[in-house]
Amino acid sequence: MSELIPGTEYGPLDNPNFEFAWRRGYLEAHLLSDLGKKRQNNEDACIMCAPKNPDLAVERGLLFSVADGMGGASAGEYASRMALLTLSHEYYARPFESVPVSLRAAVECANAKIHEEAESNLAYAGMGTTVSAAVVLGDWLYIAQVGDSRVYLLRERSGIHQLTDDHSLVEEQVRSGLISPEEAKNHSLKNLITRAVGIKAQVSVDLFSLRMQQGDTLLICSDGLSNMVTDSQISTTLSGADLKVATHRLIENALDGGGTDNVTAVTIRVVDAPPRTEQQGGAKEIAIQSNGFFSRLRKLFY
Repeated sequence: MSELIPGTEYGPLDNPNFEFAWRRGYLEAHLLSDLGKKRQNNEDACIMCAPKNPDLAVERGLLFSVADGMGGASAGEYASRMALLTLSHEYYARPFESVPVSLRAAVECANAKIHEEAESNLAYAGMGTTVSAAVVLGDWLYIAQVGDSRVYLLRERSGIHQLTDDHSLVEEQVRSGLISPEEAKNHSLKNLITRAVGIKAQVSVDLFSLRMQQGDTLLICSDGLSNMVTDSQISTTLSGADLKVATHRLIENALDGGGTDNVTAVTIRVVDAPPRTEQQGGAKEIAIQSNGFFSRLRKLFY
């Protein structure tokens, strides 16, 4: 496993559940992972890196991520944790690249390590994991996405928006117009993902960027939450003033809905005006209109 940079918190470790709260400057965050009602192991993992080195924090920002592992026995747990530890180490080890370029390289490195371990160790054969990662650097958010964990944004007067695309067979059919979103919710193959970290020797990583503003709330979650809680419920819950309470309620809603999977949520709120920073190239920009109509206009910036 990769060495942690000072200022990193991640889990679960020895306990199947995990919680961590943090606040500094213009941001606050809450990390919460629950075993759920049906599983014996928690194959989810989450991480937050707020470097104690002030220069590193200013240059590279704060990293948040959720991973949902898959594989027999303990392989899923191993994959999700290896992915996040490698991701965090490799991202901060690349100070001379843009944030999106570094994020992609870090995910690719995690993919290579997990795939190599799965190929060489029968106990971990076939393991893999989703990865949804977000870096906050000033007023810019950068996202790296593989799999069907999700990143959401709640913005006043605009509502809730799923910023990432699910890499799943069912969601690809929805985007192609073959089935409706309503049909997708109860589809027998809704958990079949088409892209994951570690499954193949190479992985394709989606990269997005978004200019943030005061009052924005982000949610990074595993499908144990998004499969059990509607977007409307997420919006209503995150609208609460207390981020810790809101995060706990999201997990409780997923458990009340059945809790059939591990449930993990990382919430981040911009509580003050973020410092202005220049946009770094290499990701598709997401622009969200504030007139009540949802608009995702993505342009490729290099």
